[in-house]
Amino acid sequence: MTVSPKSTGQGREASGFSLGSADARDKLTGLASIAQARQTIEGWRANAAKRDAQFTMHAMLVSLQRIDTINVAFGETAGDGALIEVARRITHFADDEFAASGWLAARVSGGTFLIASLERCSRERWQWLAEALADAIALPVSNVVGEGTVRLWPRVTLMRSVDLDTDALLDRMASAFAEKFDGNARRIAWVSDDAPIHNRSSTRLEADLIAALDRDEIEIVFQPQFSVAGERLIGAEALARWQHPELGLVGASTLFTIAERADHVAQLSRHISEKALRLACKWPQPMRLSLNITPTDLSSGNFARDFLAMIEEAGCKTNNITVEITEQLLLTDLVQTTETLEAIKAKGVSLALDDFGAGFCNFRYLKVLPLDYIKLDGTMIENIENDERDLSVFRAIVAMAKALELKIVAEGVESEEQRRIIAREKCDFYQGFLKCEPLRPERFMDLIGK
Repeated sequence: MTVSPKSTGQGREASGFSLGSADARDKLTGLASIAQARQTIEGWRANAAKRDAQFTMHAMLVSLQRIDTINVAFGETAGDGALIEVARRITHFADDEFAASGWLAARVSGGTFLIASLERCSRERWQWLAEALADAIALPVSNVVGEGTVRLWPRVTLMRSVDLDTDALLDRMASAFAEKFDGNARRIAWVSDDAPIHNRSSTRLEADLIAALDRDEIEIVFQPQFSVAGERLIGAEALARWQHPELGLVGASTLFTIAERADHVAQLSRHISEKALRLACKWPQPMRLSLNITPTDLSSGNFARDFLAMIEEAGCKTNNITVEITEQLLLTDLVQTTETLEAIKAKGVSLALDDFGAGFCNFRYLKVLPLDYIKLDGTMIENIENDERDLSVFRAIVAMAKALELKIVAEGVESEEQRRIIAREKCDFYQGFLKCEPLRPERFMDLIGK
């Protein structure tokens, strides 16, 4: 997804443009093109004018250092792969952090990306979000043309725009790069003369997270999942949220970025799984619970034993649990990973490959891992109702999954037409804002009761 209308109603429909034309999107990454970004922002501005409201928007311009070096060292295919992965990380970050507001993500040119949001937030929160996104982008990227990984160094300019037209906004943010970063090692800068904010240090934020774990402040929400045939509620994916007292809502991807810096990924992952399992055992009827696990989890030789013991202690049945592995994560020891997953599958746990199609697809995972499901990333669903090429790619992946006897979960279904197409193409399950947004535990209980 490149532009989101969620909650505010000021995205796709309200801005008056359509994603129907492939020319509206960047051909490499699938993000919005710069022309589409202009049209979207002008649509937001027009909506504000209709309400006699001041138009205010926060923006980030992200420039990737070292992308030219990767192109020279490994070839343009490797560079393109890195750009696709960065686009995926930006999209997932925005989905997590801006779920309650309109946003867009666009590729401006080369290794430069624009992220804009209608979220009302403080300067401190916007800078913190930029730091978190920069951390996510700076994580290793798998080299699609060979062994090993590559790293990119993002630099970000920030701006709060008040009634500034799109071209002026981009010009000011782009021109600030030379001024703000020349000979300077910092990676975040504001495009204004305002006094610098006293942003929260990474060390303090890591300490906040550890304290939040101790105080059980990490919340669980459930993204309902439905059968395509019959529209029956069949379960939910557990998602984590953290309401930071000063920075506001922190999504799952950023949570894990902070946890990685603090060397607390395993603790955070276990905390989320334990809490979700305890909640699921209170559901009035058996439903499938999907839990995300990390490469850190899988690298532990005791993971299978500990995970099964966690399910038993919570009082859940293993045949109601699905473990999700994100396709884009780097599984360093595929042999050990396969053995671990086979051990939990033997006890009844189902296995899903998440975010399939978000970047360069790792088809080796389909060959080696003992999977039951693939979850098609929302980018695979977006625009299938308007673009024949997108629909053809979707059909090919569905056919491959069926040939491998894998069940298919479609993520990010946002329109009735998309739901009709995935039903026609024989997908098994779906989730997305068309049917239901992520729910707090008590609201999900109400949904089950209905």
